[in-house]
Amino acid sequence: MELQVTNSPFNQEQVELLNRLIPTLNDGQKTWLSGYLTAIQGFAAVAAPAGVEQQPASSAGIAPASAPTSVSREVTVLFGSQTGNSSGLSKKLAKKLEEQGLQVTLSSMGDFKPNGLKKVENLLIIVSTHGEGEPPDNAIPLHEFLHSKRAPKLEGLRYSVLALGDTSYEFFCKTGKDFDIRLQELGGTALVPRVDCDVDFDEAAAEWMNDVLASLSSTPAAAGVVTSEAVGAAVSSGDSEFNRTNPFKAEVLENLNLNGRGSDRETRHIELSLEGSNLDYEPGDSLGVFPENHPRLVDELIAAMEWNADERVTVNKSGDQVSVREALLRYFEITAVTRPVVEQLAKLSLGGGLPALLADDSEFRKVMNSCDLLDLVQDYELKGIPAASFVAVLRKIPARLYSIASSSKSFQDEVHLTVRTVRYESRGRERYGVCSVHLAERVELGDTLPVFIQQNPNFKLPENPDTPIIMVGPGTGVAPFRSFLGEREETGAEGKTWLFYGDQHFSTDFLYQTEWQRWLKDGVLTKMDVAFSRDAEEKVYVQHRMLEHSKELYQWLQEGAVIYICGDEKRMAHDVHAALATILEQEGGLTPEQAAEYLTRLQQEKRYQRDVY
Repeated sequence: MELQVTNSPFNQEQVELLNRLIPTLNDGQKTWLSGYLTAIQGFAAVAAPAGVEQQPASSAGIAPASAPTSVSREVTVLFGSQTGNSSGLSKKLAKKLEEQGLQVTLSSMGDFKPNGLKKVENLLIIVSTHGEGEPPDNAIPLHEFLHSKRAPKLEGLRYSVLALGDTSYEFFCKTGKDFDIRLQELGGTALVPRVDCDVDFDEAAAEWMNDVLASLSSTPAAAGVVTSEAVGAAVSSGDSEFNRTNPFKAEVLENLNLNGRGSDRETRHIELSLEGSNLDYEPGDSLGVFPENHPRLVDELIAAMEWNADERVTVNKSGDQVSVREALLRYFEITAVTRPVVEQLAKLSLGGGLPALLADDSEFRKVMNSCDLLDLVQDYELKGIPAASFVAVLRKIPARLYSIASSSKSFQDEVHLTVRTVRYESRGRERYGVCSVHLAERVELGDTLPVFIQQNPNFKLPENPDTPIIMVGPGTGVAPFRSFLGEREETGAEGKTWLFYGDQHFSTDFLYQTEWQRWLKDGVLTKMDVAFSRDAEEKVYVQHRMLEHSKELYQWLQEGAVIYICGDEKRMAHDVHAALATILEQEGGLTPEQAAEYLTRLQQEKRYQRDVY
């Protein structure tokens, strides 16, 4: 119902303001406002001078606002995280809830006993989706429990889910959707609706948190407000002012190709200065880098759309404007085709085949996995869409996360990266890895890169320096283990260390060879086994080396070793996992089921950690 002067106690100016405001409010904001007005009215009644009678709201034609429903003061916050985003957001939310006087239980899903759900009244889940729609490692036990026959009925549960994902993947936010659907099937009631976040999640996450805070607060007027800036700081590092929403401009100190002459590969070793940033990191953390698109692709897209490269377009909610060329170069993603972007372009295009593409899931998956925006423009005749309208529907260039390859104790005020350059040809056109080629071709010494630290609590050295560690990292997956060993050297840790490393050729692709050899000589690295897959007729990979040393590897596990895996998830990490299961069966006499349970237990005990992509 639209307010009017004739059906309300407001004047014309108030009516116009309210009619503009009310349609923009979501359910959480309406609840908050209702409680706020009630709180003000109650405060006015208490504070009124003696003898002054308060006019009932109903006498002025307004129905009294109902007080918020009484809710339990206990809240459980569970996070499932692979890279640390969900963990950081959960800590921020828990702090805000505690500020409201709520009793908060904060836990990783991997540390939470699933049977405990029967006692939970208010449950908040923040979870990412990993790989091809899979739960992150520490969310697997709870995910499997809830989807098993052992899952309890949860009629008294009130819950909400914040799902983190990436719209450039087919199974966007699938794990969060899984939890939401399953909790509803088990009888739970949504506290506030699930929110699905893309890689640029700050604003959506902040809005969800504010809705949750309003829903759980006994006095919504007192609910704290979470800003997108606070969300960005929550998933970044320490006390520094620099974070994902305010990156530090790090000077490039070194940029070397680690591969030898004649190699089919190019791997860049990048050294960056963090001096003056107050940024700190631990071994296992990642560095986020905001790249620029390739100028050639930008120019080709502008030409295909027949835009004026100097035309000014808006690039953010603050209304800042830059040229079309600069916007496509530095602000917006143009190498990935996502469903939300295509849906918006379909509304802008006159005719064309985008609606039919969106209706055909199989064909859309092919396009999403093989095309960039230039392909889409050329294949579906999108020429004619104004530049301002086109860029307005694009998502921001997401940061690329790289495992840090240095110890801050070894290289004070520096951070090192190991980046494999991606180049390939498709449909008669050369394609580029956005960040890797930016680093390889267009970054000179003295240039700066916008960066931030991404903490990763799920990939950390053991607290006890005497604990043995086993590291499996072929190719650039070896990066964090350079950080691990540098840290252990500086701290004088006594625990045994064993590295499994592989690449294509010994002579050209042995990354950081002299450093491993020095560490072996000095005793920092106890053992190293290598596998160079193209140096023999039969290809040999790291999992084969592990199987060759199965008896000793099993003994290390029995001694309490922590095993780390870093690298490609689809092939390498899967094969290494299978090799570990085989070793447990062969050397430990376990059945396949028992071996699987053993590895799950290692994950829960943080003795089996993965940083895979």
